[in-house]
Amino acid sequence: MWNQQNTGEYEGMMAETISLPGFQGENIHAYLSRPLGAGPYPGIILIPHMPGWDEWCRETARRFTQHGYVTICPDIFDRFGHGTPSEISQVARDAGGVRDDTVMGDCQTAVNYLQALPYSNGKIGVIGMCSGGRHAFLAACRVSGLSAAVDCWGGGVVMNPDQLTPARPVAPIDYTAELSCPLLGIFGNDDRSPTAEQVDIHEAELKKYSKDYSFHRYDDAGHGFWYYHGEAYRPKQAMDSWAKTFEFFSAHLR
Repeated sequence: MWNQQNTGEYEGMMAETISLPGFQGENIHAYLSRPLGAGPYPGIILIPHMPGWDEWCRETARRFTQHGYVTICPDIFDRFGHGTPSEISQVARDAGGVRDDTVMGDCQTAVNYLQALPYSNGKIGVIGMCSGGRHAFLAACRVSGLSAAVDCWGGGVVMNPDQLTPARPVAPIDYTAELSCPLLGIFGNDDRSPTAEQVDIHEAELKKYSKDYSFHRYDDAGHGFWYYHGEAYRPKQAMDSWAKTFEFFSAHLR
């Protein structure tokens, strides 16, 4: 739970950029943060959003580590070069976006990496926001070894045929039958990607296949309401959904 640490307990962490063998063995950068201690600790894969492999992702990785998780955030944009997050994410957009296959390959190798750590408890979750939320749901359907997934306002889970591209050849919702772990969804009712209607469609498909899921929808919140550095930030809704995220991961990964 948020802000429930015992003030008498030791706390420490280590965080660094590492090299990770990603999709098809191609090395990419990843940000790894872990608690200092013998563990064993559960793991979390944090998939970057479309603003890029940015400072917010690093801070979020460390927040999870502060709550006892080994967290890895792979640079899914690494293949487009290096520069500021906004520069490289724009290069990715201009190229048609990050390929779903490479992100899933990066997530699979991240699962393997975390499970092989001597201080891992073997349980791995995945979370993403925005396009990363879409990827988190896709990973929960296509990547093996995951025990929990959190989709934060992932647009593009529901897609029309004319929205499919070489980088995104299949709508994630079409993989729903293959969802292999519990799913938590966090959404703002004022969002336009996904819209409330698209979240309804997503939920109906999960019910159709009797999947283990829980969706939380927030009034007076739109896209990216966790992003405290922007106008979309909604502190009340953000902290309530952060608490639900910690509860969910604790229930399924500890």
